[in-house]
Amino acid sequence: MARTPSNMLPLGTKAPDFELLDTVSDNTMALQELTGEKGTVVMFICNHCPFVVHVNPMIVKLAKDYQAKGINFVAISSNDVENYPQDAPHLMKEKAKEEGYTFPYLYDETQDVAKAYDAACTPDFYLFDDQMELVYRGQLDDSRPGNGIPLTGTDLKNAMEAVLQGKEISTDQKPSLGCNIKWKAN
Repeated sequence: MARTPSNMLPLGTKAPDFELLDTVSDNTMALQELTGEKGTVVMFICNHCPFVVHVNPMIVKLAKDYQAKGINFVAISSNDVENYPQDAPHLMKEKAKEEGYTFPYLYDETQDVAKAYDAACTPDFYLFDDQMELVYRGQLDDSRPGNGIPLTGTDLKNAMEAVLQGKEISTDQKPSLGCNIKWKAN
């Protein structure tokens, strides 16, 4: 299993705009219609990565807890489905239903959105404030498949709490770690 870290997009970066197919609703959705009143979590995930499979229960829990507080969640898969057919849109829809996602699961077929966010791995987390400026990027917490550390969501949760309370978020942020995004051959 590849262990690719986040690229750590610079804090303060404005959220790159996008319009992608939501595999759950079969509608095209734009970032503007997905932003939360207080903040927005954009995460790059996929169906098959063991790191994503490991964190899925916590992603679902955090989304349910924080969507009610004004922080929206958006999941994007940018993997090359020609070489990784398990990440195809119809299977993304099934995965969203199976996991109980309460957020859109968007398909980035061109991989342009992943490139705009400088995403490198799955899962890769980005938290934007109410002005859509990046305030946190990196890991969910220290838990990884097989490392015995409990899944808590602490790093992302602390950042979301700071956003809700209008507090400063530490710039000492740890990169996420996971499978590399499956880029298409040029």
